[in-house]
Amino acid sequence: MANPVTLLARAPEKAAAALREFGRMCAMGIDVVLAMFRRPVQVREFIQQFWFIASVSITPAILVSIPFGAVISLQLGSLTSQIGAQQFNGAASVLAVVQQASPIVTTLIIAGAGGSAICADLGARSIREEIDAMEVLGVSPIHRLIVPRVQAAIGVSVLLNGLVSVVGVLGGYFFNVIVQGGTPGAYLASFNALAQLPDLVISSIKAFIFGFLAGVVAAYRGLNPRGGPKGVGDVVNQSVVITFLLLFFVNTVLTALYLQLVPAKGT
Repeated sequence: MANPVTLLARAPEKAAAALREFGRMCAMGIDVVLAMFRRPVQVREFIQQFWFIASVSITPAILVSIPFGAVISLQLGSLTSQIGAQQFNGAASVLAVVQQASPIVTTLIIAGAGGSAICADLGARSIREEIDAMEVLGVSPIHRLIVPRVQAAIGVSVLLNGLVSVVGVLGGYFFNVIVQGGTPGAYLASFNALAQLPDLVISSIKAFIFGFLAGVVAAYRGLNPRGGPKGVGDVVNQSVVITFLLLFFVNTVLTALYLQLVPAKGT
């Protein structure tokens, strides 16, 4: 068992190493953004990656969005009935699904299904020294491999966000109207009274940013495996965990900015 004193002594060193890794990942993210505007455009690779990420993400996203919408609708329905505001249950449920649940669910699925596959693929290429061979030949791995994968993650994330929003809202409507005995007209009327177009815009912006983060984190960890095949499995797990942590932090920042910059409808 490790000595606690030794662990405390190594804590600053580990923190510095984590900051260096984060800095390198941010630098690679900047390189990816710059490489997106370079030619030639990897259209074939983008289509292949887009189709692959979409194929492994659509079904889980739908299955996860239904209980998300149901739980939000049931919880808010119980709360609004306690305070006598049942007429606002529809608006609260829809706004919660569109603004928060939909982009979060989308990114969790993208990171867990598509991002892990991207990380494992790049990690396998790295331990086989294919990445080093590309660099020796003068081919940029970022432009050739990472950019189309990040673009595919962004595209699927934005489109999947819309699908999850629709399924989540329908699930919330079903549980509110059928299970809790709500009124369809009141559900829709409250939504029209409080919802606004910027709610959908911020949801799409979140999905775009989250998809970019998921793709960059998966690519960075995949390019830096340690310890052979076992290291590939380790970096896959790390990429998912890091993406989740960044997701909730960035979501908090974006939500706070949105609430400060965009006034609520009716105020």
